[in-house]
Amino acid sequence: MSPHNDAPSPSGSYTAGFNRISSFRANGSSLLSDHLMPVDAHSPLSSSYTSSNMDTSFHTDRPLVAGVYVPTVCFFDEETEDVDTATIARHAVRLAKAGVTGLATQGSNGEAVHLTHSERQLVTATTRKALNDAGFPHMPIIVGCGSQSTRETIQLCCEAWEAGGDYALVLPPSYYASLFAPSMATVMEFFNAVADASPIPIIIYNFPGAVNGMDLSSDVIVKLSQHPNIVGVKLTCGNTGKLNRVAAATRNKRNDASKPDFLVLAGSADFSIQSLVAGGHGILAGLANIAPKACIKTIELYNQGKHAEAQAMQEIVSQGDWTAIQGGVVGVKSGMQGWSGYGGYARSPLPKPTAEQAKKWKDGFRDLILLEKSL
Repeated sequence: MSPHNDAPSPSGSYTAGFNRISSFRANGSSLLSDHLMPVDAHSPLSSSYTSSNMDTSFHTDRPLVAGVYVPTVCFFDEETEDVDTATIARHAVRLAKAGVTGLATQGSNGEAVHLTHSERQLVTATTRKALNDAGFPHMPIIVGCGSQSTRETIQLCCEAWEAGGDYALVLPPSYYASLFAPSMATVMEFFNAVADASPIPIIIYNFPGAVNGMDLSSDVIVKLSQHPNIVGVKLTCGNTGKLNRVAAATRNKRNDASKPDFLVLAGSADFSIQSLVAGGHGILAGLANIAPKACIKTIELYNQGKHAEAQAMQEIVSQGDWTAIQGGVVGVKSGMQGWSGYGGYARSPLPKPTAEQAKKWKDGFRDLILLEKSL
């Protein structure tokens, strides 16, 4: 559809009122508690997270470095569909012990669209506490904060900070895309307004499949990277040419790929080494829920100059990722259940897999699991 031809909202529009939230770090959690607590906080279907659950020691500097980041799946009680915090904590620690660089909550694999605001906070706070208690207080947590309105996106960023999140992963709005100002002006204004107000830095999430086909160009991403509170991008579009252009344009003066000023991540494990060739810094990929060591080793081999070995491992990872892509979060959870004994089901209305589907997905992950167990 053609973009709407009206001019973008003028400066000083409704988004300007959120600039006051930029002082959130200094003012503590009272701002969120007094003004931004989710309207569903007292719903009988909500979990019992409150700001009093939050230990201020959760907040410390956790820089983004190159590596493997995992968008964790969310676990539910199979009967009640209540959030299963014990399994969330256990899974987070398992991934940390495997050596991943960081975790992400409320991503596509985390079923963010199925959670209330308070449940989102519960999942992130549970993950942060589990990592701290297990000896991984340095590990950063990225929190999915995408929403259709600027107002709610900022609210989610504030709630993510309160729950122990370090970075916000933000999708572009898309529902009213046909009414947006031309040349992505509305999207640019959205990201800049959110970045101005968010108490935590922003990572752009470019996932056309989740936003009605909207695909941010390298030019848009590079322009947004100039905002001091926008620090990275996850490219699930699979476009390695775009990844190369963004990585080249945002490369820091130190030319230190291990500590980038702007983190450029592939959004899927099936092009891990391809993204490294193009100048990327790693992956943020759901497959690492099932095989974190295989994802890590593939990248390590490439960085060590063992390209043939890395390619051989990438082929196994890519085949496993194809199973994950076909089955989505339902298939990933089913594969985890089949091979690791936990995973359970996605929240309704997503269907429970049939016995035939469960077998198909388990078999699809077989070679990947054998590789994982060998590491």
